[in-house]
Formats: sequence, structure tokens, C-alpha cells
Amino acid sequence: MGRELDSLADVLSFGVAPAALAYGAGMRGGWDVVVLIYFVCCGVSRLARFNVTAEALSTDTGTVKYFEGTPIPSSLVLVAIVAGCAWLGRLGDALPLGTVHPGVGTLHPLALLWFASGSLMISKTLRIPKL
Repeated sequence: MGRELDSLADVLSFGVAPAALAYGAGMRGGWDVVVLIYFVCCGVSRLARFNVTAEALSTDTGTVKYFEGTPIPSSLVLVAIVAGCAWLGRLGDALPLGTVHPGVGTLHPLALLWFASGSLMISKTLRIPKL
């Protein structure tokens, strides 16, 4: 039960919180919201897969040798980016890289970092050694 509660805490801290911060910083366009929801879903999927496969990936000592995909705490980089934007006063419409309007809705190109981070979390082929 501890592993599941730890994963729930990780999803809230490193999945939902960075997405909520991005939304609060001004990524509120329709495409932004789609990307942020995708990011949270990737975080949930990544932790669910880890919980299911941890025993199969573990060594004789019971520790996991590598992560499949980036670990969810890597999303702290995204939090640092939002903090930097806030420190520079670049929030809302002033977010770096501006906005684009692909079809219906608005997208801040900065939101693509959340998309990339989520995609890297669920990568099956990316293996990162656990220290």
C-alpha cells in the first residue's frame, strides 16, 4: 500500500502541480489545456507502469537498476521554467515564444515542453540508470 500512496503523492506533486502552475502562469488556450491534461495522464501512466513492472525490473537485492522513461520528478525542470518566467514577469500573454493559433484554439509553444516531458516519461525504449 505504501508504494501506491507514494505514487499518488508523486502524481500530485510532479504531475498535477506542474500542470496547474503552467495553467496559472497563462497556458489557458484550448491546445494548452489538451497538452497539460496529456502531461498529467503520462505521469499517471508512467507511475502505474513502474508499480506493475518494478518487481520484474529489480535485481536480487530488490532494487530497480534503471527507469523506463524519465522519472516523474524530472518535471521539476518545468516548475523551474515557470518560476523563471514569473521572476522575469513573463506570464500570461507575455510567456516566452508567444502564442500560435493552430486551427481552433490557442497554443503557447512553451506548452510543448510539457508535451515532450510527458512523452519522455512514457517512453518504453528510453532507459535511465537509477542512481
